[in-house]
Amino acid sequence: MAKTIAYLRVSTSQQDLKNQKFEILDYAQKNGLSIDDFVEVEISSRKSVEERKIDYLVSMLSQGDRVIVSELSRIGRSTVEVLNIINELASKKVFLIAIKQNLNINGSENLQAKVMVTMFSLFAELERDLISDRTKRALEARKAAGVKLGRPKGATGVSKLDGMEGQITELLRKQVSLSSIAKIFSVSRGTVYSFIATRGLTA
Repeated sequence: MAKTIAYLRVSTSQQDLKNQKFEILDYAQKNGLSIDDFVEVEISSRKSVEERKIDYLVSMLSQGDRVIVSELSRIGRSTVEVLNIINELASKKVFLIAIKQNLNINGSENLQAKVMVTMFSLFAELERDLISDRTKRALEARKAAGVKLGRPKGATGVSKLDGMEGQITELLRKQVSLSSIAKIFSVSRGTVYSFIATRGLTA
């Protein structure tokens, strides 16, 4: 009997884990699916640990089984890694369902045609999601280390975004909007605009 496995790649935030589980369970209920197992890996894990988790996931799957993720960026650290995992699942004729992208790939179909059409339309969005994910983790790490991200009282020329120049430049290069960047860093659009202007950041 075909299995349905939920794969969760989570940060230290319990809320993130709860959100992923809710999205997957909600999708399963609406589509008449039952989740047989949840496979979890923490983002902070070493790459070798993640690889073992992926190997375990693939080894437990057979033709006709399903893997459900809340979004594509959850199954890898980069676009290339995500594509490799998709191909590995497809080689076993396993379904991959990515809820956010409304993607359902069936490995028994013409995978090359399916992936070529779908992935090129999703490529930019996936890259932005991965960058956003890395940026949020960097901010969490700075907070955990006791770095104050807010502007000190009475200070001038100091921004909450100081130290994030590299990430912001990368986001600009990926043509992420200022509003989206503001949401990633939990600041106003005006703060982002001012920071980019005063630091001379460009794509």
